Amino acid sequence: MDLKLADKLALVSGSSKGIGLAIARTLAVEGCRVIINGRSPDAVAEGVANILGAAPGAEVQAFVGDLSVASVTAEMVDRFPTVDVLVNNLGIFERKVFEQIGDDDWQRYFDVNVMSGVRLSRAYLAGMKQRNWGRIVFISSESGIQIPPDMIHYGMTKTAQLAVSRGLAETCAGTGVTVNAVLPGPTYSDGNKAAIAKRAPGKPLAEVEKEFFEKVRPSSLLKRYATVDEVASMVAYVCSPLASATNGAALRVEGGVVRACFG
Repeated sequence: MDLKLADKLALVSGSSKGIGLAIARTLAVEGCRVIINGRSPDAVAEGVANILGAAPGAEVQAFVGDLSVASVTAEMVDRFPTVDVLVNNLGIFERKVFEQIGDDDWQRYFDVNVMSGVRLSRAYLAGMKQRNWGRIVFISSESGIQIPPDMIHYGMTKTAQLAVSRGLAETCAGTGVTVNAVLPGPTYSDGNKAAIAKRAPGKPLAEVEKEFFEKVRPSSLLKRYATVDEVASMVAYVCSPLASATNGAALRVEGGVVRACFG
């Protein structure tokens, strides 16, 4: 299917690896000009090479910097004053007992997972409205609907993203700009691979996966980790002109983990 994204300029924050890289790669394959971002020059360079391997000839630009920092976001906007598509993917997670989550942890999670997207959206939304076309997507999580007891600070930020995305969508009524949230579930991303290796060193993935979906996410209908490309496919569609009637939505790509019929 042609998603009609040729020559659109897309910025995907936190896109040197994992879900973000998969999103940037899928958008590039669909003809977007893409800007990828990460904190490590080497990781960003590898990300660019990965995208060009999948989409030879694609226009890929890179921005190295931590977009949870306001001054770095200002540098990004100075270099790229307008974008057609903004995917707020930058995020961190960890498992931590609530009593051990200090004030600094709460602030850090809010700055990285929420404020990075708030600042970028604030910088680019006005231009999208002036041009009467644009797409903003927040990569939230099923953890924003059903808060994990061992990641309450993370879940809080994912719920906040749902509030921000819906609120921004309300300001775009009657325009060609849409703002949506996509909610992945358990996904075999680079971050999750590292977490699995730390939690169960030396254990075969199939065994870890089986145990996880039996004990931790028994409501899953997929019964396996989603791939990053499965998440990216949904995001690319939402970014496309074909999804013009989808606005202010929380779109779940979580393998049926959430049992609620609504939300």
